[in-house]
Amino acid sequence: MTGMTRTTNEIHGTVADGFEAVREEFASFVADERPDYEGQLAAYVHGRRVVDLWAGEGTEPDSLYGVYSSTKGAAHLVTALLVQDGTLELDRKVTYYWPEFAAEGKGQLTLRELLAHRAGVVGTDTGFSRQEVADDRQLAERLADQRPFWRPGTAFGYHGLVIGALTGEVVRRATGRTLQEVYEERVRVPYGLDLFLGLPAVHEPRFRSAQPMVATAEQRALLDALPGGPHTLAAIAFNRHAAEPTDLELLPNDPLVRAKGPASVGGVASARGLAGLYAAAISERGGKAPLLKEDTAAEFGQFHSVGYDLVARAHKSFGLGFQATADTWYPFLGVGAFGHSGAGGCQAFADPRSGLAYGYTRRRFAFPGGAATENKRLVAAVHRAALAAG
Repeated sequence: MTGMTRTTNEIHGTVADGFEAVREEFASFVADERPDYEGQLAAYVHGRRVVDLWAGEGTEPDSLYGVYSSTKGAAHLVTALLVQDGTLELDRKVTYYWPEFAAEGKGQLTLRELLAHRAGVVGTDTGFSRQEVADDRQLAERLADQRPFWRPGTAFGYHGLVIGALTGEVVRRATGRTLQEVYEERVRVPYGLDLFLGLPAVHEPRFRSAQPMVATAEQRALLDALPGGPHTLAAIAFNRHAAEPTDLELLPNDPLVRAKGPASVGGVASARGLAGLYAAAISERGGKAPLLKEDTAAEFGQFHSVGYDLVARAHKSFGLGFQATADTWYPFLGVGAFGHSGAGGCQAFADPRSGLAYGYTRRRFAFPGGAATENKRLVAAVHRAALAAG
């Protein structure tokens, strides 16, 4: 508006030759954002970091943010590695590893179906306490006894708060170690990733607390109405019907969630950490071979559940634990792209066909939740540059 002044965040960081347009796109978006915007953008191509940008007062390249469901990418990379090793078998019944899961008619579900969000146990009838939301072991114990909300294997719906606990219990039964422990040993430490499933106290000063969404009254009313009544699948899946309803916007600010790192939503990361995870998955880095063989990456990125999501009440696409990123978000990506967005606005994925690994974080919860809309323009710019770079 005429006569108004606006604070513009300064852009920091570097891009490789050929990726200058990515910096311009990031700067253009930030200029249009709220003056208090804080965020980071990172990308690798064939294992080489080509984008490393950040903006916002107080934001540094190693600042850590709650990444909500982008945590699921780290969790299911662990699962993919264990399948690749032969420790887990996708077409084994879940009960082969976890006998108690057979309760209430769930005994025929396979690990493949579980990973594709087809189990039907998106929550429990009475909901979870704060302590249970933060603790995958407690979640798994509750879910083992829960009657599924649809016949397992016949349909799918996003198991938003619990899929990591379900997968994690299979991992624990098969290996004797928690998913978080396997991730730390096999993925985070070897690659020095700033993506934690359980944030050590020494790194707490780097954490930037999540800020709630700024929405108009009309937008807020729309969002508040989305789960419907307390007995809808959406309300159950996001624990809105519990005696202690989960506040998803501020979930990373709970120190118990950060410390325990529940594998569905409790990860804490920088954009470098998110992008670095997927770069390690598909590319050689530091003399290390890709974590995933081509066949493993292809199977986990392959469509397994596509169509009407009973929880989201919309078209969704899932591979095994991962979102099928090209169909769900960015149709210009290659077939088999896989990753996971996060409710606060973050995004992370790998596109094996172009060699691109992408990570984006932001501090303020973005309207309307899920991958923030700016990712569309940022991903497109990075992808164009990656293709041009060959």
